[in-house]
Amino acid sequence: MFTPIIILLIYFLLGVPAAMLGIAWTFITHDIMPMYRAGMWIAAFGLRVAGVRVKVSGIENIPDNTCCIFMANHVSNLDPPVLLPLLPGRTTILLKNSLMQIPLLGMVMRMAGFVPVIRGMQGEQAREAAIENVVRAAAAVRTGLNITIFPEGTRSADGRLLPFKKGPFYLAIDTQTPVVPISIHGTERMMPKGTLRIMPGTAHVTFHSPIIPCEDTDRDVLMQVVRNSIASGLPQTLK
Repeated sequence: MFTPIIILLIYFLLGVPAAMLGIAWTFITHDIMPMYRAGMWIAAFGLRVAGVRVKVSGIENIPDNTCCIFMANHVSNLDPPVLLPLLPGRTTILLKNSLMQIPLLGMVMRMAGFVPVIRGMQGEQAREAAIENVVRAAAAVRTGLNITIFPEGTRSADGRLLPFKKGPFYLAIDTQTPVVPISIHGTERMMPKGTLRIMPGTAHVTFHSPIIPCEDTDRDVLMQVVRNSIASGLPQTLK
């Protein structure tokens, strides 16, 4: 139980000063990259302190100088801090709207162009919210930002792939942006869903060959191709 407390303390002690300085710098220079890089370094440093090692393969599959949609499976709260510091350039991410309400952190995430996702709706409201989520994400992609999405929409309780949401694939086809599938495993043992305990270990991250959709790409076909690619990098027990 002490490990997550230590990580949170590190994130607080390093993150708050970095955010305050970064916000001021960004307002003055309109350059958010120093704050973004500092945030990624802090995220990775906290994991190292917790004994979380990261083994990466296939990173050469990421296209150079091209905006991408990174799609990964989601098995643990450790996935974002493991994955995001590995990505080139700057990426935005789809996240729960409630996180945008956290003081200071919410401001930093809004400045970084993170995309709030509206959830908890039913029926026609859910459909309208899903459309709005795609529109917001498309606007971020068209500014030249990469975007990182966990297409299952939530963490898997047992590590196995859950059904994918349709929205990310509408986004990829609408913007005709290359999709880079990513497989993550190991984090489901270090911090399973439903626990705060973090165990030391190795997170395995595999980047697969990009899939480039076009205007007439079938959404369901794209979804299955991406799912198969992600599954190919997972142990048999997680497929």
